[in-house]
Amino acid sequence: MAEQHGYIHRKDDYLKRLRRIEGQARGIQRMVEEEKYCIDILTQISAMTKALHAVSIGLLEEHMNHCVVDAARAGDDEAREKVSEAVDAIARLVRS
Repeated sequence: MAEQHGYIHRKDDYLKRLRRIEGQARGIQRMVEEEKYCIDILTQISAMTKALHAVSIGLLEEHMNHCVVDAARAGDDEAREKVSEAVDAIARLVRS
């Protein structure tokens, strides 16, 4: 059996949130096409960014609780690799 990722038990929730974000992106595109007010567009971009960050934080938490914890149980090299992956992901999120 293939390894399951930590988020798999919340996959439907993540997909629902991502579809909502996809709809927000289409809405922002429509606002630009319709030449809506700049501040209104920026407000929608801010909301979409916040939603993406929420998904990111959730996935990161799942990674830490599942992948990193399992790797720590398995041994040093695997644990270091998973922690390094998590640190890199956190750094990317902080820069975004």
